[in-house]
Amino acid sequence: MRQLLWWLIGGSRGGKNRLRIVRVLQTRPMNTNQLSNELDLNYKTVQHHLEVLEENDVVTTRGDNYGKMYFLTDRMSENLDILEEIAEQADIETDTEGETDGA
Repeated sequence: MRQLLWWLIGGSRGGKNRLRIVRVLQTRPMNTNQLSNELDLNYKTVQHHLEVLEENDVVTTRGDNYGKMYFLTDRMSENLDILEEIAEQADIETDTEGETDGA
């Protein structure tokens, strides 16, 4: 999991926004539109990051289409300490408001 998170968060251009998404989903599940509004990111950008996170077993979904809700997987929930360690080592600062739209 550590290597995967380094690749997804610490070693890619979109890592900062992926980290922001994971941190918001720690609090509560959301759909793509809710995440887009919460993080002040373009819908398509959020959609792209969610697809990457889902393909790599970081998030999972329930529901269909626009009502599809995203949740952290059990595997991700069990490794949040590693995520925060990587964010710190990679010197990634985030908040949940108005970041860039980097993919």
